Amino acid sequence: MMLVEETTVPVAALAVNQFKDHLRLGSGFADDSIQDGLLEGHLRASMAAIEARTGKILIERTFSWTLTAWRDARRQPLPVSPVSAISEVSFMDQNGVVTPIDPDLWYLEPDAQRPSLQPIGSCLPSIAPTVSVKIGMVAGFGPAWDDLPADLAQAVLLLAAHFYEFRFDVSRAAPPLPIGVLALIERYRTVRMFMGGRV
Repeated sequence: MMLVEETTVPVAALAVNQFKDHLRLGSGFADDSIQDGLLEGHLRASMAAIEARTGKILIERTFSWTLTAWRDARRQPLPVSPVSAISEVSFMDQNGVVTPIDPDLWYLEPDAQRPSLQPIGSCLPSIAPTVSVKIGMVAGFGPAWDDLPADLAQAVLLLAAHFYEFRFDVSRAAPPLPIGVLALIERYRTVRMFMGGRV
């Protein structure tokens, strides 16, 4: 299975000004924007770390997911959430020939924790041994910073500030995520049960 981010978070959606306020950086100077590139980088790194921990996509963008077998042909969970739309479901053979799967055979079941691709009928179409399935999806809380839940937005700023503070510290291993960040993102983490264990 392979998840590919097809689009990236646009600069306009990054909370650079809010981050400056959070860091209490000076304002009103001619060189106010001199650190914008650095701040954008820390915000992107913070968002990526939180998305990896929670499985939640913060700012809306498009993804493609390729797999060679259904986990369950009666319901295929998707690897990220929230998912607002599935743009395509296609078969792709070993020569790269793509064949769309009729949209009348599947639908998106939205879910805050584990959205899924569902069959219209008993099962999703079977996948031949030399064929993979590509699922295109739109995931994220929304296209703008203001679409984020307040606690996740605060977690992003806290972690970005942590990265900013330790940006020159190369003398030791990187410190763990701050306890405040962990507390804010805990309720968004997806609990998975495998063989009686919690992941």
